[in-house]
This record gives sequence, C-alpha cells and structure tokens, in this order.
Amino acid sequence: MQSEKKKMLTLAIAAAFMATSAPAWAAQMPQQTSEAAKEESSAAPVAAAEDDHALEDTVVTATRREKRDIDVPAATVVITGEAIKESGAADAADALAKVNGFAYKSFGPSGASMGTMNNELNVRGFKSGTLVLMNGSPISWRGKYNLDQIPADQIERIEVVKGSGSVLYGSEAMSGIVNIITKKGASNAAHVGFGNFGQRQYGVSAGDERFGVYYNYDKWGHLNGLAETDVISAKFNGSTRTDLRDVEKTSAGLTYHINPQLDFLFGYYKTEATYLRFVDRVDRTSSGVRLGDPFHARTYTTEQYVSQLNYHDHAWKGSLYFNTGTVEAKGPTEISRTGAKTPGDWYNTRERNTTYGVDLQRTWKPDPKATAVLGFSLEHELYKALPAPSTKNPASYMRNNWGVFGQWEQKFTERDTGIFGMRETWTTAAMRDENYHNFSASGQWLHKLDHENSLYLSVSQSFVMPKFAQMYGASSRLVPAPDLKPQTGVTYEIGWKAKHAGHTWKAALFHMDVKDNITATWKPRDNRYQYTNEDFRNTGLELSCETQGKHGFSWNWGVTWQNPETKGSKGTDWERTFGKLQLTGGVLYKRGKWSSSLTGSYLAGRVQSPSSEPSYACKPYFLTSWSTAYRPDDRSEIRLTVENVLDRADVTSHTGANYRVAPTNFMLSCNYTF
Repeated sequence: MQSEKKKMLTLAIAAAFMATSAPAWAAQMPQQTSEAAKEESSAAPVAAAEDDHALEDTVVTATRREKRDIDVPAATVVITGEAIKESGAADAADALAKVNGFAYKSFGPSGASMGTMNNELNVRGFKSGTLVLMNGSPISWRGKYNLDQIPADQIERIEVVKGSGSVLYGSEAMSGIVNIITKKGASNAAHVGFGNFGQRQYGVSAGDERFGVYYNYDKWGHLNGLAETDVISAKFNGSTRTDLRDVEKTSAGLTYHINPQLDFLFGYYKTEATYLRFVDRVDRTSSGVRLGDPFHARTYTTEQYVSQLNYHDHAWKGSLYFNTGTVEAKGPTEISRTGAKTPGDWYNTRERNTTYGVDLQRTWKPDPKATAVLGFSLEHELYKALPAPSTKNPASYMRNNWGVFGQWEQKFTERDTGIFGMRETWTTAAMRDENYHNFSASGQWLHKLDHENSLYLSVSQSFVMPKFAQMYGASSRLVPAPDLKPQTGVTYEIGWKAKHAGHTWKAALFHMDVKDNITATWKPRDNRYQYTNEDFRNTGLELSCETQGKHGFSWNWGVTWQNPETKGSKGTDWERTFGKLQLTGGVLYKRGKWSSSLTGSYLAGRVQSPSSEPSYACKPYFLTSWSTAYRPDDRSEIRLTVENVLDRADVTSHTGANYRVAPTNFMLSCNYTF
C-alpha cells in the first residue's frame, strides 16, 4: 500500500513538471532587475510585501508574510469583501459554506447552533481540524467557533489555506486555516430586511477610515421538521421530530485604527434558539410513550466577547487578544435517556470558556536571497463548568500553551525557492500534570515556470491537543477521558497555479495521515458519549478555475475528488467518511445598476458515520444560493437573496443525525449609505 502511494506521488510530480511545456501561452521568466536591485540594498528588515498586486492576489496567512497567491506553496482561496457582498452572504458562515473542498454543517438555518454543537467547516474530509482566525488571532473556544457572529459587511477578505498549518500556528491547524480579515473602519449605513419563516434583520454602522461601530440583529421565526432522530433505549424505541423556534442573533462591535501600525477591535455576539422534540414514531414502549408526546425542549444561549490589539510595521508583527464567552442549555426533559417518562424534570448546564494570549514575530533578511521569520506565542486557556441544576460537580481547568516557531525562506535561483519551518509547542500548569509537548517541521518548494505559472511541493507535520471538554466531560452525556492522546499527522501535497488572460487555475494532489484522531464514540452501556483516539487518512485531488469574462460575466468552478477514511474506534477496518466527490461553482453578472449571482455546492459519494455503528451511504447534498441586487444610485441598494433555490430537503451532517437544510427561503433587504 505504501509503495503504491509513493508511485502515485512520484508519477504526479513527474506529470506536474512535464506541464512546463504544456501551456502554449507560457512566457519566459521576466528579468526583474528592479526587484533584484531592491533586494541587494535591503540587508535590514524588510516589509512583508515584495510586489504590488491586487487584494484578491494577496495571501498573508500561509507564510505569515504578504505574498502573491501564485508565489505561495499551498492550496489557497481568497474571498474578497466584494465577492461576499455580491453572493448575498449574510455572514462568514454563509461565505464559506460553498468553498471547494469544504463540507459545511449547521444545526439550523441562519447558522443556528445547539449550544456547543455549532456550525463546522470540515476541510478535506477531516472533522474539527480547521483553525479559525480573525485578523491572525484565534477566536475559537475549545476548538469551536461561531462563524455567523461576523457580519458580511464587516469583512475585508477571507483567506483560506488548505493543508497543515501547525508549524506556524500551533494546535488545531491540521487540515486548514481560515483567516477572516475585518475592515479597519466603517461606512455610515443602515439596512433592513424581511423574509419568509418569520425572518427579520436590521443593522446600522457608522464611522470613517479610522473608526467604526456596528450593530446587527437577525431573527428566524420558525421551522418545523428540522431533524428526524431515531431513539433506541431500554423503555422506548422509535423516533423524534425536532422543530425550531425563534433563532435570534445579535452582533455589535467597534474598530479603531489608532495609527498606521496599531489597530484595536472589540466584538460582542449573542445567539439564542429553542429546539422542540416530539415523538413521531413508536416502535416499542414499556413506559407509556405515545405518538405526539413531547420528548424535551432546549433553549441554547451563547454569548461571546472578542478583543484584539494588533501591531505591524516593516519588521515586527504582534497581537494581544482576549476571548471569553458563556454557553447555556436549559429546558424540560419529558422522556429520559432510558425512555422513561420524567414530567417536571429540568435540564440546565452552563459553562464559560476564556482564552487570552500574545503572538509576536520578527521578520528580517540576513542576505538578499534569504528571509527569516522567528516568533513566539503564549495562550492561557480556561474552561469552567458553572453551577447549574444538571452539573453535579462544577469544576474549572486551565493550562498555558507555549510555542516557539521559525521559518527560513531561501531563493536558490530565479525560479526555485525553498521554505523550511519548525515549531516547538508545550503546555504547563495543567490539571493532574496532563501536559503535552510537540515538535513539528515543514518543508516547501516553489518552482516558477514564469511570472504567472508555478509548481509547488509541500510536506508538513501537524498536531491537535485534546480539549478540556473532551477530557473531563462538558455535559451529563459525556464520559470523561482524561488520558486522551494528542493527535498528530503529516500532509503531503503537490500543486500547480497559473494566472493568464483573466483566468486563475489551481490544482493540488494531497495525502493526509493522522494518528490518534480525537473522535466521539457512543457508549451503549452508559448511554453516553466518550472521546477516543482513532486513525484517519485521505488522498485527494482538487481542481479549480476563476474567470473574469466579458460583457459583465465572471464565473468559477471547482472539483474535489477524495477518499477520507477512519479506523479504530469501532473495531473495524478502514471506513469512509464524509463524501468522495464535490462540485462547486458560481456565476456573476454585473451590468449598469444590476448584478446577479448564482452559487452552488454539490457533495456526492457521501456516508453517514454514527459513533457506534458502521458507516452507511446517504444521498448527495446540493446547496444553492441566488442573489440579485438593484442600485438606483450610489447610496442605495435593494437586494433579493434566495437560499435552497431547488427546495431540496438535504441533510448536511455526517454523523447519523438528520438535520435538514431549510426549504426555499428568501430575504428582501434594503441598504442605504449616508
């Protein structure tokens, strides 16, 4: 098996380098004498940017330095704020839902979450391996994130880097990094909108190029038949239906561009949603359960505060951040986990998650053809189960996460550049002395065919530390697992990028090997979950193209073929997970005062992977969005956005739970800039 993989990778490398003669339009490497002269005179620290290029061609996240996308040896996607606006996306979650290589999951419309079970971005068939950053600083809480907390009109651009990023960013960056870069100021604007299913939204922003404040409110009124869940217990077998009521989201924030080097950001987010479960099928009961009986009701409330102070100059880059928030679940439980009727039983849990830290890096040029980056990070992590009726033993856990990293970039020839990185990560002050340490390394090679055409090769190690909630149990349904091992992995990737005549082409062949992947497993004897370690692997191919056409048209398409598999927790051989084939695409038309966008993501070859049963096939999903805008003048816009255009009852989850997307729904909104 290993020899076959090596042969496959060798053939792919050979085929990729044969492409040097394939493009008929490939030009010779230009002699950039001005750039060479610039390099020779800069033995001192240099600015991150080395070329003038458009915003959509710029990537900072992949190497911690500003580079042209085509000069980055990694699979990357850049989504500009303008593209997000034209797609009709309401927030960051909407903007990322249809990215090629992403499998999106949500527990309800409008990015609704069930407390700690929230929306997820699964990159390259790997669950919970994506590090989410805002302006380069982490915003996740115990590995989870609320992407719907970031309004679309506050986003300058989103950078997506697929593959391992642990060497530069530490734990969690196993399959990809999403860096959401926000605007530094704000316009004076107001918007209001309404739609079916009780949808409402309104918001206001004010500011200038240095200062900005905003407030947004969104509501989804109701949705019946959100999910269908089988129930197997000692006293009741059957199924339940879940209905959704009153999803309300509030977000507010301010930004202050203190000076050209220093920025401050503060954000507040709150969401509340109620889920009602009813019995809709009875196969067997010994406790008198009847059709239509309430099973339980839960109201989930999440509040989060995000603060950042970011500094950058020609040599130094640093950030201070403080994130804290609470999650609460409460409501009556009419039928227990054993299937017994429990009228009057009340469920209530609360928890607080806090992280604060510093990230500092220094960039300089030891000689004209070499660039070095050296950095340091420290994060204090705190998880606290707050007193509540369903929390028997409230407890708190903390640890300090330390990291030292370095990266050396060497330009060997005009065409060939190597990038080599290392990172040492360790923890201190953990409970029971459950501390971890990890050393990771990476190597990348970039070969320029010409100024607009490049090949790259990348090998990178990665790791993820266990979360407190996984180790010690975040609810009554979780069995503690204090002896969890960190998960470690290696990603191999070869890719090609080209830009010519309004076309941007990208291709990547990758293979992932992950050992001790942390996964939730159902324990039938306890009727609860417990996190265990298993193995993961995936081999895949990604192709994409973006085209700036004529007569107001532009379009994009993407194809991903992969074979993600897991092994270990169920005592079986390798089993497929997620999906094998993904097709994504979109078309945008702009002419005069009108613009219209249609986007879609199709995932086929899917399987559901219950935690205690073998995987089984399920039908493809096809997510679609259509957004059309009319701008009577420079200050106003009227926009109609339709989600699930084909009115499909698709299930986006992959763990056996059948949470469906909402039926066809629309939002008609008006925006006015003062």
